[in-house]
Amino acid sequence: MSQDPSDARPQSPITPVKLDLDDHFQFACHSQIACFNKCCQSIDIQLTPYDILRLKTRLQISAREFLFRHTVPFEMDGHGVPGLKLRTEGESTRCQFLTDEGCSVYEDRPTACRYYALGLMSMRKKDASTDEDAYFIVKEEHCLGHYEPQTQTVRAYRESQGVDIYDDMNREWRQVVLKKRSCGPTIGKPSDRSLQLFFLASYDLDGFRDFIGTPSFDEVYVVAPQEHEQLMQDDAALMRFAFRFLKQSLFGEMTIPERPGALEKRLERRRARTAEAPGEAAGR
Repeated sequence: MSQDPSDARPQSPITPVKLDLDDHFQFACHSQIACFNKCCQSIDIQLTPYDILRLKTRLQISAREFLFRHTVPFEMDGHGVPGLKLRTEGESTRCQFLTDEGCSVYEDRPTACRYYALGLMSMRKKDASTDEDAYFIVKEEHCLGHYEPQTQTVRAYRESQGVDIYDDMNREWRQVVLKKRSCGPTIGKPSDRSLQLFFLASYDLDGFRDFIGTPSFDEVYVVAPQEHEQLMQDDAALMRFAFRFLKQSLFGEMTIPERPGALEKRLERRRARTAEAPGEAAGR
């Protein structure tokens, strides 16, 4: 169908057809195709927490160093909830991990790269307790993979691209993001402290590990010694715990035992310090 020349609306590369796991679609990508690596020349990749875990482990650097060297921040919604995108090469739009031979981090590439040319959309209906996944085709003009004579189900493609572990590890984090969006103005604008907490628990895994090792954390939360030892050594276990901590801190979903009255005592001390601050400033 030809486009009406008077219609100046931008044309989306997304094919507006919802796909389920057992629906078929036509696509294949390989090193012999003429457009190979073309999609990596112009990227706009949002990173998930598990993307960062895999990449920082691959590069053998800390999460904090990875964030500094390889990401750029953006706001995921109008309330300033922080997100991260993969930094491009210099002033270009080219992926910094692209080489002449292809992706240099292919085995640990981000979720968005694994899904291409599929897209994933998680939705939560009003009053629903769980979210639903839907898939759609991303059909960009430069991509010739859509004309390759290969069809497969969404389920088979996901399996071939190894996205199951990524979706599993990120599921609770996506639930936090979805719940924040679905609650909208009923929760209101997050405080600076809650945004900092979201960033720490979502992206700075090493910083979050430092946090749960502090006396102030132990003062409020009860974590069994064996579990605490695992969290100090196992990144995957720590990430799952961080998402539980976010749900508890932001939405009151209690899965981590708290010491009776400890949180109230801490808040009271914080209020007392805030009340003393003006007098201390005047004295100085």
